[in-house]
Amino acid sequence: MSTPRSDFPSDGSAAVPPPGCPAHNTGAGGLTRLYGPVAEADPRMMYEGLRRQYGSVAPVLLHGDLPAWLVLGHRENLEVMRTPSLFSRDSRLWTMFKQGRVAPDSPLAPMITWQPLCIFVDGDEHARLRTAVNDGLGQFNRHGVRRFVTRYTRQLVDEFEATGEADLVRDYAEKLPMLVMTQLLGMPEENGPLLVEAALDLMKGTETAMASNEFVVETLRKLVKRKTENPGRDLASRLISHESALTEDEVVEHLRLVLIAANETTVNLIANTLRLVLTDRRFRANLSGGQMTLPDALEQVLWDAPPLSVIPGRWATGDTTLGGQPIKAGDLLMLGLAAGNVDPEIRPDLSAPVHGNRSHLSFSSGPHECPGQDIGRAIADTGIDSLLTILPSLDLAVSEGELATTSAWLTQRVNSLPVRFTPRRPATVQEIDVSTPPPKSQPLPAVTSVASPATQLARPPVRRSWWRSLFGRR
Repeated sequence: MSTPRSDFPSDGSAAVPPPGCPAHNTGAGGLTRLYGPVAEADPRMMYEGLRRQYGSVAPVLLHGDLPAWLVLGHRENLEVMRTPSLFSRDSRLWTMFKQGRVAPDSPLAPMITWQPLCIFVDGDEHARLRTAVNDGLGQFNRHGVRRFVTRYTRQLVDEFEATGEADLVRDYAEKLPMLVMTQLLGMPEENGPLLVEAALDLMKGTETAMASNEFVVETLRKLVKRKTENPGRDLASRLISHESALTEDEVVEHLRLVLIAANETTVNLIANTLRLVLTDRRFRANLSGGQMTLPDALEQVLWDAPPLSVIPGRWATGDTTLGGQPIKAGDLLMLGLAAGNVDPEIRPDLSAPVHGNRSHLSFSSGPHECPGQDIGRAIADTGIDSLLTILPSLDLAVSEGELATTSAWLTQRVNSLPVRFTPRRPATVQEIDVSTPPPKSQPLPAVTSVASPATQLARPPVRRSWWRSLFGRR
């Protein structure tokens, strides 16, 4: 087992776990482990315990008891995000890598091993790759995204509306973002359901995850070849023709990055917002009474339950000080988005509404700020609004206390949302609104008919590291 670096707190103060951090959640030197069942049982309690003990930047241990810094303060997070000259995205700077202390099979390896992607580079190379992604995503207007969301919301609801019950995570939130994203990438309609299943398989880390990843990559390679010959107004075509001159591999890998990352974060945002709407009577009443818009509810969730709780990471380019802590060159810093969003320095009263306030950290900031945040918002608010419009009588089928939340060390969201509603009778021809649906609106094909490797085994309910699926199975 590795030991913490000598200049991490070793004066005896760290030997006593911070308040709220159980003793058996500590590792070498008494430092708190940022992973494992204890840390994931109540992340907010752990963050606040660390904040009381250390302030805005706390020393922690990652998998294998490797030392890192967890940035808890809102201001300190922004400082790290916005200062790439001091805090780089190039993981090759990490002292633990240079010392050979990161095992090849470490759970950290998939998410921090350097790769030629825009999220791992700075400077001119980052500008080249990031500009292509920004321009590709920037061509989509909100109205166009809404049309896709409305189409797929109707198709997904068609699958369960006759029963009067559904699980809004399994039957809706986990499917909608991927279906929309496949259209923005320029994929054929029939690819949508197949990629939904493959992406879910990847996110849950099943035995068929590697086969699912191969299916995703091969589908993207076919898309790139097709769009090279017959370009359209989509992300794939824009990356291929962009002035940044991306190679075919760079196009495929950035399409994969956008597809998987956008899917996971938007699934989390939809699921957590639906939970809020269904369980908080104040929000339900306000939404019905027009005193609070759905974007307001989304903003509240982005503050209180961001799609990503922690982002790894940044690496110090030289010795510096952050939040009163001595940061050495090569140190790893973990961005605590969830912790920064509840920093008492900026939110002394967590019960106060945050309507219209977008200064949260949920989409990061600086050069590596999420390029697809507007698309994610459009998918989430349009999807939830369309769902509530079609099924206005939605009610939880279980008590709020029965809703389980899965907390991985990077993400947190509700596992399922069982609901009941009045089955909607089929619309007559006269009642169908033809103002928004595109020509194609057939029901989604049955996924069980697909000869995809991911469909051979049932998915277990446990969600595993989606970062491993994103970066580790290429």
